[in-house]
Amino acid sequence: MAENEHVLLRHREIPDLDNLVVYREHNGFKAFEKAVTQMQPAEVTEEVKASGLRGRGGAGFPTGLKWSLIDAKSWPHYVVANADESEPGTFKDREIMEGNPYQFLEGVAICAYAIQAHAAYIYLRGEFWQIAVKLDGQIAAMEAAGLLGQNLFGADYSLKIFTHLGAGAYICGEESAMLESLEGKLGMPRLRPPFPPSFGLYGKPTVVNNVETLANVPPIIERGANWYRTNGTEKSPGTKIFSLSGCVNKPGNYELPLGTTFRHLIFECGGGIPEGRSIKAIMAAGASSSLITANDQALDTPMDYESVPSVGGQLGSASVIIIDDSISIPWLINKTVHFFRHESCGKCTPCREGTYWMSHLTERIVKRTAKTEDVALLYDVASQMRGKCLCALGEFSIEAVRSGIDRFRSDFDLTVGASVVSADQEKLTKDE
Repeated sequence: MAENEHVLLRHREIPDLDNLVVYREHNGFKAFEKAVTQMQPAEVTEEVKASGLRGRGGAGFPTGLKWSLIDAKSWPHYVVANADESEPGTFKDREIMEGNPYQFLEGVAICAYAIQAHAAYIYLRGEFWQIAVKLDGQIAAMEAAGLLGQNLFGADYSLKIFTHLGAGAYICGEESAMLESLEGKLGMPRLRPPFPPSFGLYGKPTVVNNVETLANVPPIIERGANWYRTNGTEKSPGTKIFSLSGCVNKPGNYELPLGTTFRHLIFECGGGIPEGRSIKAIMAAGASSSLITANDQALDTPMDYESVPSVGGQLGSASVIIIDDSISIPWLINKTVHFFRHESCGKCTPCREGTYWMSHLTERIVKRTAKTEDVALLYDVASQMRGKCLCALGEFSIEAVRSGIDRFRSDFDLTVGASVVSADQEKLTKDE
């Protein structure tokens, strides 16, 4: 990849890339045609596996391996694209669907061919209704151009793609809850195993992939796995869209090779911290992540799936939120815990009760009515939830709590009987 060339955010260089004619002028759907006419389904899966592409929704699971796990003894197969981008601080999938939608749709189609699915569903969060309307028009344009439907490219393969709007529930970003919602049920997680590749949508084998993950597939098939591996690291190949927000001068999406350091993202891309303040903490995976102490070691850490845990964090979906030294950590944690309490589906007791009590305790702390032992109780509640929740939401809710108390205990010690809300934060709270 040439310097400053985008693989996923190509619309920044190519005007009107959301127009089918323009997309096809820039080799659009050549990869899909190549897959259908020149490759066996298993060969497509093997190429994606060889590329080392990992899921961009947060878990980082190898994409080709997931496709290879599809149960070949049970039919039909389905593809579900996870477009329920609901993690606070994450806004990458939205830009892809708005600016470069056909690359995403082509990725859906190639994935469907690889697992021999004849129906694919795009599950969008409810707030994305305008994107859904636009995608419906783009899918119709593909059908009119013979890129969807029967006997594609003269081969014995057919495919239909459908959009489905959720109701704006964070829990439906969890794949099994999303499948339940698609089936018309309450969006609550399933007990696993079985996993979607063997028992997914309508009880049939299903591959669930994130929007950004699928948008990587066409260039891999078109240009090859070896080309894809020229970016990134050995175990985390390719480029990644980093959604940068918080206390930074230039928030936004930045597509960079995996392995780029936090320092480069924050200072070279993001323009540094406003008003000359210092970085206090980094949340590398949105509200779901632990608080990384922003020292030199952390800032020089490569942003990839293997390196970020070494400084006590997770890369996740790479929604990097910057916290400066004006922010009170208890105030921040109170915000995240309230979010998770609101979004908990209530199906399992540890999450339902744990998020309630954490919210109750953090509210007490920021309102200056807490006792010293309340901080220890908050930590204990979070610790008791660990490893006991039905899905990852409960686990996510405790990351900032436990790491905040472990790494920024002095902020909590100052809160007992003292105000922890700055004038700016007080105004923000009232505005909400």
